[in-house]
Amino acid sequence: MVTLLSKIFIKNSEDIQSPAVRRAFGTLCSIIGIFLNILMFAGKYIAGTIAHSVAIVADAFNNLSDAASSIITLLGFRLAGKKPDPDHPFGHGRIEYLSGVAVSLMILVMGFELMKSSVTKIFNPEPVEASWLAGGIMVVAILIKLYMAFYNSKVGKKIDSAAMAAVAADSLSDTISTVVVLVAMIASKFTDFNIDAYAGIFVALLILKTGIESVRDTIAPLLGQAPSKEFVEQIESITLEQEHILAIHDLIVHDYGPGRVFISLHAEVPGDEDVFVLHDEIDNAEVELKKRLGCEATIHLDPVCVNDEDINKMKETVGSIINKFDEQLSFHDFRMVPGETHTNLIFDVVVPAKYKMSNDAVHDALKAEIEEHCFKCFAVITVEQSYI
Repeated sequence: MVTLLSKIFIKNSEDIQSPAVRRAFGTLCSIIGIFLNILMFAGKYIAGTIAHSVAIVADAFNNLSDAASSIITLLGFRLAGKKPDPDHPFGHGRIEYLSGVAVSLMILVMGFELMKSSVTKIFNPEPVEASWLAGGIMVVAILIKLYMAFYNSKVGKKIDSAAMAAVAADSLSDTISTVVVLVAMIASKFTDFNIDAYAGIFVALLILKTGIESVRDTIAPLLGQAPSKEFVEQIESITLEQEHILAIHDLIVHDYGPGRVFISLHAEVPGDEDVFVLHDEIDNAEVELKKRLGCEATIHLDPVCVNDEDINKMKETVGSIINKFDEQLSFHDFRMVPGETHTNLIFDVVVPAKYKMSNDAVHDALKAEIEEHCFKCFAVITVEQSYI
């Protein structure tokens, strides 16, 4: 249904890099979600009333909260699509992440409320009256929720939306919880044990788990998470397509919301080439990154010596020492500055996040190793953290 409706109502629906297309997909899925969740709330509430089941009624109100979540997601997509203004030059894309956090918090609230209702029923039990009507309504609700989990997950991955991923996770959690409630209702026909209340507790725990995971996943982009390995590889591959770009380093990705990604990096180029030719290639790389990845790129031209045999040999020696010290480390911007009494070896060393040694310890250890193996050389090292 979503695929058919997207073809009817969304122009250029395959252009997922377009903010307008992303917003249209978010709007469409949110409207469908609101309609289906209100429908399920009405059905489950009727079923819970007929069966006198606190678990079914609680599950119904869970669907009502999902409808409210879809409204929040819809508002998030609409607000995130606002154009940049003087106060927000990078746009409003992070509002989508905030809407995902709001959805996650609503999941937690519903889990807590369901837990309270279920615990109350343990001490104030009420017999459950299973019926074919109530059971049929629950089965239909399960099928609808499975469909919602499927299309929200599919579209969320397609347009890279944290908010829709949170909705998909919630839909899958709701599916499992509704199955448990249905099983509990059926089992109540064969036992006097207060299974309805304990089924409600199980569902509440499941919802709380989903809420905690969704909060974690939606807050991460707001805090500034590292880019994916695949994205970094794409950036490197596209940049290195230019003839004279030898390597890249100091890559930083700034995420201001889906479709609003800014990147900066240093590109190593031969120091003896025409600067105008090199600048043209840098411009070409920036254009390709925007066209193919939808991100704004700023590339710093970093000239290196490539045709000096002595420098190349010394660079290879230093690289071997660093690699032997720890293969996780890398280095760049290698230069040699000879003097009357010694030669300065100047370069940067990159350490991964949460590295076992401090930057100062890495600096001192590598400096000692290099100066021991490289006669009359001083190592001038800058140790920096990787942002990828």
